[in-house]
Amino acid sequence: MKKQFTLNGDWTMRRLDRSETIPATIPGSVYSTLLAAGKMDDPFYRDNEMNALPLMEYDYSFSRTFEIPDELLNADRLLLRCEGLDTLGTILINGEKIAETNNMHRIWEFDISESLHSGQNEIEIIFSSPTRFIRKAYEEDPYEGSGDAMRGFVHLRKAEYMFGWDWGPRLPDAGIWRDISLIGIDHARFDNIYVRQEHRDGKVILTFDTELDLVDELPYEIRISVETPSGEILTATDSDRIVIDHPELWWPNELGGQPLYRVSAELLYEGKVLDTWQRRIGLRTLTIRREKDQWGESFCHHINGIDIFAKGADYIPEDNILSRITPERTRALLENAVEAHFNTIRVWGGGFYPPESFYETCDELGG
Repeated sequence: MKKQFTLNGDWTMRRLDRSETIPATIPGSVYSTLLAAGKMDDPFYRDNEMNALPLMEYDYSFSRTFEIPDELLNADRLLLRCEGLDTLGTILINGEKIAETNNMHRIWEFDISESLHSGQNEIEIIFSSPTRFIRKAYEEDPYEGSGDAMRGFVHLRKAEYMFGWDWGPRLPDAGIWRDISLIGIDHARFDNIYVRQEHRDGKVILTFDTELDLVDELPYEIRISVETPSGEILTATDSDRIVIDHPELWWPNELGGQPLYRVSAELLYEGKVLDTWQRRIGLRTLTIRREKDQWGESFCHHINGIDIFAKGADYIPEDNILSRITPERTRALLENAVEAHFNTIRVWGGGFYPPESFYETCDELGG
């Protein structure tokens, strides 16, 4: 079974040009840590944004100690999984440099099987100044982006809006903004499962493209099942196909219901479960209809064979301090959208990628 050990929780933060350490909570960031410690004014009050920006001219270290369970230490492969590092990070385990990161928008995984030992271990992640980086990058290559943002932001794989936008302040935070954990893998795990829907003759055929991350080549078995909204369990006749005879279709808000099907997968070797995977999905078709008309050309969502009039809004980050965005806060916002009769939510660009819970809640509420 894939084993996981969270590194979320209590860390310490230090500005590298100072010896003082400050308690930090991870997921979190430089700004969230300074705010919690009373060492920074609310950046959204009056012009405090101007006082917050210079803080990012410095480098910061986040560190903690931990004891790893023996069952994890003895796994075939031991990974450090960082689901969100913002952005220019240097990772050290027990004083040894493991890796450098330069992209806020991806998950990072590193094999640290040889870097940990029994007893107490230490992890430290040093984040270099994003504002110094973009300034130097712009001097070397003066490529322009948005006139509302700081020059040079286009050279860094970091959310663009953090450097200023027409609707937002310049608060280019840094830190461990999503979960961080250790993962032990025995033999293999799921790397990805892609679910395809084919709507035909009143049925929905689900097929599953599975990708495995292998430690060794063995005769693995994959079991896939689907739980219908009524609780019926459907199992694949082979490893990658399930037919739903009487599908309950998903509809946008106020156009029908939002029934969801739970898809589950197990990876097994000699009857032992090595990994599991689960998602909830809606059964639907969605295309864009573009046809010539008396005004020029139509452009509308075509869902389950029906044209709909999109009513909605643009979803931008709920907070520049990302650790303050919670599933509960997001749900409340989307429930307000439902009450306002929205049926569409557009995720704004600018390098902002909502958490998975955002999309799950949209599926539940019809957005």
